[in-house]
Amino acid sequence: LADISERAKKVLSEVDFIAAEDTRNSAKLLLCLGIKGDLVSYHEHNKRVAGERIIARLLAGESCALITDAGMPVISDPGNILTQMLIENGLEFTVIPGACAFVSALVLSGLDSSKFCFLGFLPQKNSERKEFLSKYSTLDMTLIFYSAPHDVKKDIESIYSVFGSRRAVAVKEITKLHESAERFCLSQN
Repeated sequence: LADISERAKKVLSEVDFIAAEDTRNSAKLLLCLGIKGDLVSYHEHNKRVAGERIIARLLAGESCALITDAGMPVISDPGNILTQMLIENGLEFTVIPGACAFVSALVLSGLDSSKFCFLGFLPQKNSERKEFLSKYSTLDMTLIFYSAPHDVKKDIESIYSVFGSRRAVAVKEITKLHESAERFCLSQN
């Protein structure tokens, strides 16, 4: 809540409707900001159908803001599909800079930030994970991955199996009460 910009607050208070990953969480945010917005659900499981509804409303002349529960819309997020749909329909959009977990994690890690590659979430199937990771195994730079709490151990094991023992940092709860950065070698998993 403390990281939201004045520009973001202004836009949220002025648009006709707000597309949100979880309308329950977003309603709490808007309540804290004193904003009464028309919230519509837009998430991984309804991205095509909800995206079409959003496009229809935009083509009818309404304005919309897209927000996520945590982080930056479009980054490892179904908002990427919505931006593609906007472009396909000739609709302009802009971005309001805000919290982006991988950028904050990179800085908090203390690893080299002069060159880095953000790779998002790993595929779920083991064979696809190894194939995906193999493509990046020779890169000489900091690699950034997202991992769901229940996948961390499996992800670290997969990364180690392809990359071998490298320095690593697991960053969690960025900007929250229990923020942490655990530094280790992949071989210590």
